[in-house]
Amino acid sequence: MSFDIALSGIQSINQQLNSTSNNIANAGTYGFKSSRANFSAMYAGSRATGTEVGSITQSMSLNGGVLNTGRALDAAIDGRGYFVTRDAQNTMTYSRVGIFSASNEGKLIDSNGRLVQGYAAVKGSTTLGTMGDMNIPTGQIPAVASTKLAYAANMSSEWTIKTPAFDKTNELSYNSAKSSIVYDSLGAKHSVGQYFVKTATGVDVHYTLDNADLGTVTSMTFNTSGKLNMTAPVNLALGTPTGAAPLSIAIDYTGTTQFAGEATTSTDRADGYASGTYTGVELADDGSVVAKYTNGQKQSIGVIALATFPDEGALTAVNDTSWVASTTSGTAMYDRPGVGMAGKLTTSSLEQSNVDITSELVGLMTSQRNYQANSKVISTENAMLQSLMQAL
Repeated sequence: MSFDIALSGIQSINQQLNSTSNNIANAGTYGFKSSRANFSAMYAGSRATGTEVGSITQSMSLNGGVLNTGRALDAAIDGRGYFVTRDAQNTMTYSRVGIFSASNEGKLIDSNGRLVQGYAAVKGSTTLGTMGDMNIPTGQIPAVASTKLAYAANMSSEWTIKTPAFDKTNELSYNSAKSSIVYDSLGAKHSVGQYFVKTATGVDVHYTLDNADLGTVTSMTFNTSGKLNMTAPVNLALGTPTGAAPLSIAIDYTGTTQFAGEATTSTDRADGYASGTYTGVELADDGSVVAKYTNGQKQSIGVIALATFPDEGALTAVNDTSWVASTTSGTAMYDRPGVGMAGKLTTSSLEQSNVDITSELVGLMTSQRNYQANSKVISTENAMLQSLMQAL
């Protein structure tokens, strides 16, 4: 009987060694969760018959360290939650490994080629769509015509009134000139010129489009504190560029002043942009997936989903870094990063293994001593049997 008990101990220790060696081997694996063999005693009635590994558990709730990678499509979860992916069999799998990329089919995928799940952005709304595959618009985005121009400057109170009548070709007929870039409906650039002329009551602004006079004049007046009296934007019709729709912009002069000293421009910003071609995708800290284009624009295509579970320790392992839900883990609860029980994202970073090498090596030495002790029991029983046989 003691032979069988010692043999069960050796077999159980072998299973424990498998778990320990797997932990040590995966100490450098991103998102790996260490496992532990749990021993239990075996009984036949009230008589002990040995030991066995009753279960193997993973330390799911213990997060690993965070390693900065500098890669725009890497992410680590700070807190609870798992990235959600869908495999070729339409099975939802869950992982802590946030290594993502864009596939040739325009999908966001993980390092195993599985489709990342998230909430699609709804154009013109802050409300997110239903959860599903993250589709990346890899083509070209259309041009958007400019409709607004924000311009703020200091019109020096020390300017002198010019004697010649305004003529854009004569620098002596105006005090300052500035040019702003706007876009038409085809994405073509146009230059809007503003010529500032000091008057007895304030400052007149003359406009040009691509150096052609528009014949429009805006008169600015200022109070004794140097602040602009104008509050409403100036609606300026720019005409119809060749092949494009009629172009007009609203110029907002909020913040323009008339103080002594140098004339300076603090704001010169127009909306609109030319068409652009997809160049890549990156992750934002709030989980947003942002597509980038050659025209400098960025477009949010959705938000990555995170899953939490009532009992994450009961998840069923698919491999060392991926799991699926089980009947005891409970139903997955999906949400955006940082919402509900889901942790926040740390972008351009990855979660490291939570293996403690020191603890594993100490456990390895303990297993070795236990193995030697059980081996000693077997060798001792074998010697006793040989002595008994010789006595007979």
